[in-house]
Amino acid sequence: MLTQIFRCQTLVTAVLRKKKHGDEDVRKAFAYLIIGSGAVSAGVAAKNTVTKMFTVILPTADVLALSKIEVDLSEIPEGKNMMVSWQGKPLYVRHRTQAEINQEQDVDITHLRDPQRDADRVQKPDWLIVVGVCTHLGCIPVAHAGNFGGYYCPCHGSHYDASGRIRLGPAPANLEVPPYSFIEENLILVG
Repeated sequence: MLTQIFRCQTLVTAVLRKKKHGDEDVRKAFAYLIIGSGAVSAGVAAKNTVTKMFTVILPTADVLALSKIEVDLSEIPEGKNMMVSWQGKPLYVRHRTQAEINQEQDVDITHLRDPQRDADRVQKPDWLIVVGVCTHLGCIPVAHAGNFGGYYCPCHGSHYDASGRIRLGPAPANLEVPPYSFIEENLILVG
């Protein structure tokens, strides 16, 4: 396209030197020059518009900084729960006791609304990591509460067990298990 523009400029210059203003070649060259210039300008404008749109859509630096967090598990005693903020949401990290592990592994999943085995929700049986947002209307459940000793949402009465599975109440699904990995024995990376 740029070669056509340069060819048109050369043709226009050559024709204008001959002083043939009404010639067909001059009109064609002028039309090519205007169309080519307009196409280049439209391309630059489209590129700038798309760049600005993606810049607005992309997450900011503070959001990217919160997309992954490390949690030190050595600070959580057995039988206790710790809440940290991850992506603006509460994240529950629970150090489960052997009794809780046995109880959750023995649950018959055919009676659950959202059937998931305990082993499918944890990487290590001692540790449960779930997003602390009720799957009903987005409330924050209370840890170590409810009929099943897990989490209880007081807003509408959803009861979750110590594996974060919905057992009673209006919530349609289990508490979300975020992507996480063990970096060391007592250190996890969430996100």
